[in-house]
Amino acid sequence: MTTSSLKKWFLIVIGSISLGLGVLGIFLPLLPTTVFLLIAAACYARSSKRLYEWLLAHKWFGSYIRNWREHKALTRRTKITILTILWGTLFISGFFAVELLIIRLILFVVGIGVTIFILNMKTMTPDMVAERS
Repeated sequence: MTTSSLKKWFLIVIGSISLGLGVLGIFLPLLPTTVFLLIAAACYARSSKRLYEWLLAHKWFGSYIRNWREHKALTRRTKITILTILWGTLFISGFFAVELLIIRLILFVVGIGVTIFILNMKTMTPDMVAERS
């Protein structure tokens, strides 16, 4: 196996692991979905045109990557979805799965931090959306 084919397979594996972590991040509040999707896209772009195009065309993940790549922004709906799932899972975890007060406080602080980060990200404007069409 040549160095370039090893690099290609390494990037495909890392991209696929990142994609898997991104999917898990939808359900686990401490995993950042968008970051892992962007890593997967970068790995696929450098290793497999087919996987990269599949990811960009994906019904759920493609828009995250395109919006970030083109505008460094998220839609208002994406922000609302992220924060709803984040706080829903933190609430369920904090009250039904975790007994230690310190862990509950850590979850709350992380939730506040992620919320501040998401709210400070640029929001897609109608002209950005029209530009994409």
